[in-house]
Amino acid sequence: MIAYILRRIFLLPFVLFGLTLLVFGMSMLLSPTQRVATYITSPAQLELGEQSIDRLIAKYGLDDSFYIQYGRWISNVLHGNLGWSESARRPVSDALIDLLPATAELALFSSIFIIFGGVWLGTLAATHHNRLVDHISRLFATSGVSFPDFVFGLMALMIFYGALGLFPPGRLSAWASQVVMSPEFHRYTKMNVLDSIINRNWQILLDAIRHVVLPAITLGYINWALLLRMMRSSMLETLRQDYVTTARAKGLRESIVNKRHARRNALLPVITLIGIRVASLMGGVVITETVFDYNGLGRFAANAARQLDFPAILGFSLFFGTLLVVCNLAVDILYAYLDPRVRLR
Repeated sequence: MIAYILRRIFLLPFVLFGLTLLVFGMSMLLSPTQRVATYITSPAQLELGEQSIDRLIAKYGLDDSFYIQYGRWISNVLHGNLGWSESARRPVSDALIDLLPATAELALFSSIFIIFGGVWLGTLAATHHNRLVDHISRLFATSGVSFPDFVFGLMALMIFYGALGLFPPGRLSAWASQVVMSPEFHRYTKMNVLDSIINRNWQILLDAIRHVVLPAITLGYINWALLLRMMRSSMLETLRQDYVTTARAKGLRESIVNKRHARRNALLPVITLIGIRVASLMGGVVITETVFDYNGLGRFAANAARQLDFPAILGFSLFFGTLLVVCNLAVDILYAYLDPRVRLR
């Protein structure tokens, strides 16, 4: 197992190298005048005239060959300089760091619902094949896959906020935002739910939960439906295997056969989907955060795209790509833990 993990970690820098080449190659499609924005790190520099822009192009060598510019860009990235974001009015790296806790909090609530709900209900549907539970779960799964996330989100807002006034959009109410920004409230993680628990402020905790419920359910329902369908299909296939029949023939209880023998192997193809979906959640789901006015990475990327903020788009792409690579490594390690045969490859 250790040798397998070391091999995967050894390959990680090469994958990241390919990722940076792809992201930088996309930026080379822009003209030097557009790419110079990556090197503007303060609002004052945005007021430069055309001659000053030409001097910046010459200063940073934006007319140089590809490999020279790539090396210079990698050096800036390693020093945390991703350029200035005009849409966020601050450096891209600062925006990513500041908005990451908001998206991480939303992803955490959604992931709990997706993973445990999808795995548990998928297993339940497979072990009660063609019964009432199976039919109901398939109905929910089909509706979840068929619903566009923005339609489901807008319907949820209309019902639970517009009609019932229960779950408002945004991250916090106006009064709660003032309390959170006050010196008495200590910001440890910038996750509203976790920080309110640490500060023992139960009013802020309740308000934060009210705001995160609808976007988490919207985000979770779409992804949960995919996971449920795959878990059900994988579990049904596993239950037909000979070793499951042998386990039953030995007199083992059905619950033990399902949990210890069938579900463990049925999880193998599901693990990959979980890793990809969790990574996409952490990258910030653009549509969901935009619909619910949730100030996270997804909304940041949407604003950057609307305003053609190239440094912010490239910075978000690099961050999201790196996150996918790291999550894929974690999935591979977990896959090898569940299936020892993988370690021999």
